[in-house]
Amino acid sequence: MPHILIVEDEAAIADTLIYALQGEGFTTAWLTLGQAAVALQRETPADLIILDIGLPDISGFEACKQLRRFTEVPVMFLSARDGEIDRVVGLEIGADDYVVKPFSPREVTARVKAILKRIAPRVDANPPGGHFSVDAERVLISYRGQPMSLTRHEFRLLHCLLEQPRRVFSREQLLDAVGVASDAGYERSIDSHIKSVRAKLRAIAAEAEPIQTHRGLGYSYSPDHS
Repeated sequence: MPHILIVEDEAAIADTLIYALQGEGFTTAWLTLGQAAVALQRETPADLIILDIGLPDISGFEACKQLRRFTEVPVMFLSARDGEIDRVVGLEIGADDYVVKPFSPREVTARVKAILKRIAPRVDANPPGGHFSVDAERVLISYRGQPMSLTRHEFRLLHCLLEQPRRVFSREQLLDAVGVASDAGYERSIDSHIKSVRAKLRAIAAEAEPIQTHRGLGYSYSPDHS
């Protein structure tokens, strides 16, 4: 079963999560400091990290930024703050979910399962043609023969678009594709990921525009513009 790292300085909350997760068969580790979690992830990678934002040494946001420099491990934030700006910032720096305290341990466990299920590698039965090629097992997309340097969120977003050319996906549908609950309040952050992917595509082919915007609706992949 997957291994979950819990980074939480309140023992009662950590104990509750450990009990709930181990009851579902997960293995767990518990730390109280963000820097220690970053160091442990380098040495003994977890499959998912539950990360409190208000830690004694560095914030969960800063810990997540440091993690994203070397790993795409899924991160679920815990916080007593439920403001939209905190949720948006969390996703933009690479989080997969954001849970507000107090929370239901069963809900957290269900969200962990959902994230791990969404990010499980898939093998393409009908890989995209044209200028793109996808290697799902290596989490790699090549464009015009050049491998792209994509984050996990960017990979899954672009992969989703490529799988169904010309289909218009809403922001909520793309959130589901990248592995973030559509009810987490992150819809507008999809725009930031699209902007980043477009910049990487233009670095390879400045004249092309394979990702099309449909105002008020969402985005699609257009082979005609790739």
